[in-house]
Amino acid sequence: MVFLRVLFSAVILLPIARPKLRGIRGGAWMTVVGFGLVLALMNGLFYLSIDRIPLGAAVTIEVLGPLVLSVVAARRAIAWLWAGLAAIGVALLGEGSFGRLDLVGVLLAAGAGTAWAFYILLSRQTGRRFAKFDGLAIAMTIGAVASAPFGIASAGAALLRPETLLLGAAVALLSSTIPYGLELLALRHLHAAAFAILLSLAPATAALAGLVLLRQAFTWIGVIAVVLVVSASIGAVWSARRHEPAPESPDEVA
Repeated sequence: MVFLRVLFSAVILLPIARPKLRGIRGGAWMTVVGFGLVLALMNGLFYLSIDRIPLGAAVTIEVLGPLVLSVVAARRAIAWLWAGLAAIGVALLGEGSFGRLDLVGVLLAAGAGTAWAFYILLSRQTGRRFAKFDGLAIAMTIGAVASAPFGIASAGAALLRPETLLLGAAVALLSSTIPYGLELLALRHLHAAAFAILLSLAPATAALAGLVLLRQAFTWIGVIAVVLVVSASIGAVWSARRHEPAPESPDEVA
């Protein structure tokens, strides 16, 4: 599904963006290649994690990546207060709040969170170095190529089934093409910290989606854990925001 998600996103974006490859300098290539690889890695680790642990728990752990980014950006003592608050929330996750969590699933979600932090940084740089959706289209193509061997090896001929292709196209459009495109545009005009605060509600949204759509129940301890992590994320972003330089206008191609 990760392979199809990135592949269909590239198929949709390439004819829309029609990126020009001539004149792209080395630094811009390094940025967009890194962005494409991080996209594939982030999605791959996240899908593997939710195969082992509930959706709400996975996203709560994953959001620690952007949270750490905000704490580092803040460079203030109060940032450690938010880090401690998040640590308490994560500790509560292990107390049966979503049921017993699989350790491998937790580590995979943490890896996805680390990739998410790099995604924010590289998405912002890609938006600045490339016009419109050019950088995103190139990055999706790179991500599709990088994930192809894993997708083909794990699914084989099942990738060619009409229902699989249709599902992959729907997931690509609704969870990659549209959201990543809007995020890329947002990061051209927002501080990275301000953008991160908009991601802070992700654990609560995921926990609710898991409850309503997947019947993944969680206890009041889980509610407290999610609230603590969300609060820590908002606090850390608030602390970092005043230390971050104002966003710049994107270059045509750097």
